[in-house]
Amino acid sequence: MEIMFFEVLYLLLSALLVALSFLNEKSAKFILLLYTLFTAAAILYSRHRLNVQRNDETNLNKKRIVSLMNAINSYVVIWSEDGNMFLMNNKLKEMLKPEVLEWQSQDILPILFPQGFVNYGKSGMMLSGVKEFPLESRYGTLYVSWSSSVLIFGNDDTDRMIISIGFDITENKVIRQQLNKTNNLLAAKEKHYSLAMNLSEIGIILNEHCDEFFTISKELMDMLGIRSESIRIDDFIELIHKDDRMMFESYLKSARSNTLRIDHSNSMDLRIRSYDGKYRWYAFRYRNSPNGQYGMPVIGGAIIDISKDKEKDYLIERMAYIDEITGIYNRNKLVINGAEIYECCKILELSYWVIVFDIDNFHIINDTCGYSKGNQMLKEFSDILYKKKGKSGFAARVGGDNFALIVQDYGDPNAPIVLAQEIQEEIANIGREHDFKQNISCSAGYSRMPADGEDFITVFERAEFALSTGDKKRSLVMFDTRVHDSILNTAALERSLAEAIDSGELALYYQPKISIKTKKVMGVEALIRWIKPDGTVIAPKYFVPIAENSHLITRIGEFVMDEACRQNKMWQSMGLPPIVMSINLTSEDFYQKDVKQFIQEKLMETGLDPEWLEIELTESLAMKDIDFAVSQMQELRDIGLKLAMDDFGTGYSSLSYIQKMPITLLKLDKSFITLIEDDNVAREIVSAIIKIAKSKRINTIAEGVETEGQLKILEELGCDFIQGFLFEKPMCAEELTNYLRRSMLQ
Repeated sequence: MEIMFFEVLYLLLSALLVALSFLNEKSAKFILLLYTLFTAAAILYSRHRLNVQRNDETNLNKKRIVSLMNAINSYVVIWSEDGNMFLMNNKLKEMLKPEVLEWQSQDILPILFPQGFVNYGKSGMMLSGVKEFPLESRYGTLYVSWSSSVLIFGNDDTDRMIISIGFDITENKVIRQQLNKTNNLLAAKEKHYSLAMNLSEIGIILNEHCDEFFTISKELMDMLGIRSESIRIDDFIELIHKDDRMMFESYLKSARSNTLRIDHSNSMDLRIRSYDGKYRWYAFRYRNSPNGQYGMPVIGGAIIDISKDKEKDYLIERMAYIDEITGIYNRNKLVINGAEIYECCKILELSYWVIVFDIDNFHIINDTCGYSKGNQMLKEFSDILYKKKGKSGFAARVGGDNFALIVQDYGDPNAPIVLAQEIQEEIANIGREHDFKQNISCSAGYSRMPADGEDFITVFERAEFALSTGDKKRSLVMFDTRVHDSILNTAALERSLAEAIDSGELALYYQPKISIKTKKVMGVEALIRWIKPDGTVIAPKYFVPIAENSHLITRIGEFVMDEACRQNKMWQSMGLPPIVMSINLTSEDFYQKDVKQFIQEKLMETGLDPEWLEIELTESLAMKDIDFAVSQMQELRDIGLKLAMDDFGTGYSSLSYIQKMPITLLKLDKSFITLIEDDNVAREIVSAIIKIAKSKRINTIAEGVETEGQLKILEELGCDFIQGFLFEKPMCAEELTNYLRRSMLQ
C-alpha cells in the first residue's frame, strides 16, 4: 500500500511540474531540473523501500523456518556453503556440549560433519545421500544419520542454504553392532561345531516336521555313502539290518506319538548298510525333545560308528551271550532280546509265538552214546531252530536239552503246531542218520506274546509251564490259563505253605564247599527244604516262587537267616573248625532298606561273628538296580560279611559290572563245569573267568562238580573251591555234624 501511494503522488507531482513549465516558459529549465531531481529521489526511495520489503520477507521466512525447525523432533541445522551462516534447532542445541554452543559456526560444523566438512559445497559429500557420523554430545557419543538438501531464500537462486536433518540411530547402531558380533560368534561356533563333528565322527538324522524325510548331516553322508542331504525315512529303514529294524520302527512310532519320556536319553545298537554293501555297527542315541516352534516332536538323533568297540567286546559278549556247544544264543540273550521284542509288540501292535523245546530222554543219548554224540545232537538241533526262526525270529539254547524259539505270529493259530511238527520230523531224521539206538524226538510248549503275560519272562515261563504239562513224547501243548490255575492251585499252595512255616515244616540242608588245595571243608551253603509230615521233601523251586508272590518269602528269609546263624554258632561251640555259612538272599530281602540292620540283629542274637557269614546274590537280582545293589552290597561288606555272586555267567552282564560289585567269591555256574572235560571252548571260558577273578582278588568256586576229571581241570586252572556231588550232596544238620567230625580226623 505504501508503494502504491508513492507512485500516485509521483504521477501527480510530475503532471503539476509539466503544467507549470508550459505556463511559465522562463522557469521551464528550472522546473525541468527540479523534475529530474525529484525523479532521481523517487527512484532511490523506491529501491530503498523494495530492499526493506525484501529483507522483511526474508526475515519472515527465516522466522518461519526456525519455528518449523524447532517443531521437528530431530536434529536440524541450516548452514551456508561457506560455513559462515549457521542455524540450529533447540533439540540439537540441547544435545551439544554447552561449550560448543559458544563457538563460531565454522568451528561447530566439523563437530556435526567431521568427514564431510572438507568439501560440502554444491557438489559436496553432504548432498550426495544419507550420511552417518558420530556426535560427541553432552550425554556421550551418539550416532546420527544426516539427510541434506538445498534451501533457497528469496526469488532467485543466489540466496541458497543447506538444510541437514539428523536422526538419532544410536540404538539401532548398537543393535547392529551386537548383531554383527553375534553373527561372528555364531559363525565361529558353527565352524567349531563342524570341526568337532568331523573329528568326533558323529552323524545326525533329524525330522522336525513329521514329513517322510530325514535330514542328514555331512558326517552321516560320508559314513553311509549317501549323496543327498535328505533321505526318505522308509529308505533309511531299508539300510538297517532286518534283525534290528523292529527296534528302530518301535522308536519311530513312539517318537511320532510323543510317548517317549521327555529329556531322557536312550540308545540302541543298529547294524546299518553303507555304500560298499557291508553292515557296520552304529550306536543310535536319541531323546524326546519337543519342537516348540512347530508343536511337533523332533525325531532323530546321533549316530556313532561303534564297529571297533563291537569287535573288542566280541569275546566278552560271546562268553555272556553265546552258547559254546551250539553256537547260538543262550538264555541270557533270550531274556534281553525277548524283552525288547515284547516292548516292540506293544508299540507296533504285533504278536509273536514263544515256543520252548525239550529233547525227549536226552540223557539216554549221553549215557549210551557219550557226551560227544550228545553235543553233536544239540548242535544239529540248534541248526534246525536257527533255520526255522525266520527273518524276524530268535533262537536260543536255554539250558541242558532245552531250547526256545521266538517267531512272529501272522494270525494263524495253528502256525506253532505246524512249525513244531516240522522240527520234530527233522530231529527224527537226524536220529536215523546217526543210527541212534532209540528214536529221537522232542516235545514243545508254547505261549503267545504279549497276550499271555505282562512281560517277556512271564510269557516264557508260561511256555515252559505248557511244556511241563505234556504227558508223553512228541507232545505239543499250548499254554492255557485255566489249566495253569487248576494245576498250581496257587491259593491252596499259599495256605499250605503258610501253615508249613507255622508248624515248623521248613528245614535247612547244608552242602559242603571244599578247598581244592587242602580238600577240607571251608564252608557250607544253606538250602531251604519243605518237609511234609509224611516225609515228602519239596524242592524250593516249587514253593519259593509262590512265597515270593505272596510275600511269605520274608518269613522264609527270616527263618533261614536265624537258623543258619544259630547252627553255625552251635558247630563252633561244639569245637568243630569254624566254617563260612552261605545264605541266598531273595530280591524281596535284598532290596529292603534295612537289610543291613536285619542281618546285624540276627548276628547279635546268635552270637555269630560276621566273618563266618556269606551272602549269595544272583546276577539277575543285582542287575535289577545296579547302583542300589552295589550300595547295599558295600554296606554288608562294611560290617564284615562276605559276598558271593551266584550263577555267574547266566545273568545279564557277567563281566561288565564285576569290578563295580564288592564281591569276595565268584561261583562258576554248573552249565560251564558240565562241559569242561569234552569242550575246549568251555575250558577256555572257565580259565578266562578264573584269571579275571584273580586279577580282582576274588576267589572262585565251581558248582556241580561231579567227576574226577572236572576236579583235575579246575585244579590246573587255579580254581579255589568246589561244590558238588563228587564230594557230598546237601545234608541235614545232624549228617553234616558227623561229616565235619570225620573231616577233623583225616
